[in-house]
Amino acid sequence: MGAFRSIFLITFALVFGSSHADPDFLQDICVADLSSGVKMNGFPCKNPKTIGADDFFFAGLAQSSIPNNTVGSLVTAANVEKIPGLNTLGVSMSRIDYAPGGVNPPHTHPRATEIVFVLEGELEVGFLTTSNKLISKVIKKGEIFVFPKGLVHFQKNIGWTPAAVVTAFNSQFPGTQSIAATLFAASPTILTDVLSKAFQINTSEVEKIKLKLKPKK
Repeated sequence: MGAFRSIFLITFALVFGSSHADPDFLQDICVADLSSGVKMNGFPCKNPKTIGADDFFFAGLAQSSIPNNTVGSLVTAANVEKIPGLNTLGVSMSRIDYAPGGVNPPHTHPRATEIVFVLEGELEVGFLTTSNKLISKVIKKGEIFVFPKGLVHFQKNIGWTPAAVVTAFNSQFPGTQSIAATLFAASPTILTDVLSKAFQINTSEVEKIKLKLKPKK
């Protein structure tokens, strides 16, 4: 009985210890029904009779965009909201265009690792570990850099001409949290005193930053 009990416990541990892994698909495809009001971790599937090639197609990354904002960068996402056929597949992409000197400010993707491929230009990129170590590098056309899941990272165009990258994620919907906007443009707002103490600046400076980052109506 002792040997049988040991085998049972080992089998139990192997089965339930691996239960965190993604399950195998139960169907070929699960095109997202973006209009559904059902709340779940992901999107419910559309009726297979209503799906077609356009559910798996997106042309939005083909053309460059002109950043017209204060940071000088523009992200074009190709996630499940743009490509419903990505639902349950665990991948997505985006394109980022940068004006000369443009910055994609410090941010995180809570649900995905990101890999960037430089289409044009020269960028300084980097991420921060949880021990505040900066890992950074200058990358050029044809080169790749990886940002680990959940870590704060950034990109800056250090050239005199526009730059562009294509990025890939191991999530259909990686999510993005811009550090500055998350803290200073939250709704409801974070207490001014909390931000004042956190950043070691006076409350009037906090209010100025909040005003600058306040979402435009």
